[in-house]
Amino acid sequence: MTYLSPLGYLLGIEGAALLRGFKEGSADRAFVEARIAEIRTLLDTPALAHAEGVTAEPGTISAADVYRDWAPHYDAPGNDMIDIEQPVVRRILDGLPLGAALDAACGTGRHTAHLHEIGHHVTGVDASPAMLARAHERLPDVDFHEADLYRLPFPDDAFDTVVCALALAHVPELAPVLREFARVLRPGGHLVISDAHPLVPYLRPTLPRRPGPDGRPSLLAEYHRPLSAYLAAALPLGFQVRHCEEPRRPHNSLTPGTARDPLPTHPSWDLLHWCPEASAAALDDSPVVVVWHFRLDAPDATREGSPSDR
Repeated sequence: MTYLSPLGYLLGIEGAALLRGFKEGSADRAFVEARIAEIRTLLDTPALAHAEGVTAEPGTISAADVYRDWAPHYDAPGNDMIDIEQPVVRRILDGLPLGAALDAACGTGRHTAHLHEIGHHVTGVDASPAMLARAHERLPDVDFHEADLYRLPFPDDAFDTVVCALALAHVPELAPVLREFARVLRPGGHLVISDAHPLVPYLRPTLPRRPGPDGRPSLLAEYHRPLSAYLAAALPLGFQVRHCEEPRRPHNSLTPGTARDPLPTHPSWDLLHWCPEASAAALDDSPVVVVWHFRLDAPDATREGSPSDR
């Protein structure tokens, strides 16, 4: 069980701001004293002192349930992880040769649409019927398949490019998924992966969702890994790293002095506005996603005219 306390979360943000300031040399005396004073204020705030937290059980809600709820508004403005991730992934995709492309865990088809627009023959696959329905609405002339990443319904050597965006945190093991990507990629093909950065859950933890089978709030099981885990899974399969990037949250994403929102009735990232200076110090310019570009090693990579020439 995990007990999510609004006051506990805010105190954690204050602590993260102090520790980061100590590490980076930005915590002068005024900043430290302001954090201590704000911690005292938070402790003495009746709305926080008496606010009930939520006890949630990890792993009692599935990714399919969560994405069914997300599907209608997944592409709505304000998803800062997508806003930060998307330009980096598309910059990499724009530099790849045209060919057959697979958008694995395509969701509502945001990267599928871009691959289609720049001239790839693109296919999408996802395990969520609700997300696929949105993708079909957006791209009625693209082939979409319902399947999970462990069993892709495609033959060997079917694609020149595979992209998998913000999905691998939902799979318990990386190696079998990357093995499938290697299987369906042609020699010399490209794999582009984005995923939540391992620092994210420490600063913006997973929020509880609707009650699970036992009537209690549920936490989606997520698997946030060190960056070395991607290498450990990819390199034995013949993938070679072409690029790795850790896009960061922009400065002033939370502006000090923002008026406090009413205290949410459940744990919410809106709580950050109760300590905007500490939130900015803890979160601004912190890594949000990691983006990998791999190329599948091939003995015939020098073959003239091959897509692997790029």
